[in-house]
Amino acid sequence: MAYIDESLSKGERIYKVFEFHWIIRFFLVLHVILCVTIIWIPVALYYWLTWKCTEQGVTNKRVIHKSGIISRKTDEMKLDAIEAIEINQGIWGRILGFGTLTIYGRGEGDVIMKWMANPVQAKRDIESADYQADED
Repeated sequence: MAYIDESLSKGERIYKVFEFHWIIRFFLVLHVILCVTIIWIPVALYYWLTWKCTEQGVTNKRVIHKSGIISRKTDEMKLDAIEAIEINQGIWGRILGFGTLTIYGRGEGDVIMKWMANPVQAKRDIESADYQADED
């Protein structure tokens, strides 16, 4: 129940309730859009930059995951040190064809590659990479 209805005295009745002009709704919607834009554009830009500045791959000697926009963080593992590769895919990952690879190795930290396209093929590619020791 609205305040006007609640505040009526004995014998008092409402003659007319005034509505706001439609332009107010327009400005409210515009305000919401601007707030969402001001908040979400920087967030989207951050995630886009994170995505563009992340590199992951396999060479003939190692698996590499590099991330960072301004700073840099790398996870690398030699191919001969790999003990296991785990694939994690949720329901959406299975449907849309993406997932996370976790590469476990001897005495080294794990290498985690997120949002991999076709993680099963990426696992095959890592396992079939020909390891070549230094030829010094």
